[in-house]
Amino acid sequence: MSNGSITPTYVCMILHVHNPRWEGVPFVLRAGKAMNERKAEVRIQFKDISPDVFDSVRVARNELVIRVQPDEAVYVKMNTKSPGMKFQTEETELDLTYSKRYQHIKLPDAYERLILDVFCGSQTNFVRNDELQEAWRILTPVLEQLESKNIKPLPYVFGSRGGPDASDQLRARAGYRYSHTYQWPFGSSNKSSSG
Repeated sequence: MSNGSITPTYVCMILHVHNPRWEGVPFVLRAGKAMNERKAEVRIQFKDISPDVFDSVRVARNELVIRVQPDEAVYVKMNTKSPGMKFQTEETELDLTYSKRYQHIKLPDAYERLILDVFCGSQTNFVRNDELQEAWRILTPVLEQLESKNIKPLPYVFGSRGGPDASDQLRARAGYRYSHTYQWPFGSSNKSSSG
């Protein structure tokens, strides 16, 4: 991107599904270029339990994470009591990392999977027409408003964890809490889980 460009390269939005099952549950969608790591994941953050069993200690929230790529994995990030007599908690995970579980099998990367699906005539890893139409139904008004009101995107640092600071503020307003403490122990990047 050239200096002075106002081309949006990052988005953070809160969506809600209006049905009895998901009423009141915020869905936080984020996507961006030039971030600190390239990944695709679904992260479900569970609410704090009440009353808090860790009275005086503020612990990170438990999360279910489905990492699509790279380093495919499904793990539950949770707080556990450390072994011993002290009442001390630590973050740990219950994890199924595909590369660890299936060490003797060559796992295809994302593009290899898609190309194989094309050859096999499978559409399971592709967006359906109704999904694409729904995405455009949701995003077209946003894009039109950005263009008609000449809204300039907020800048963010190349290689940052999560885009502009306003992104963290928006997620916090939706109830998401980032603890800045968890280290993903597997995979090639071994960076902080950026939730």
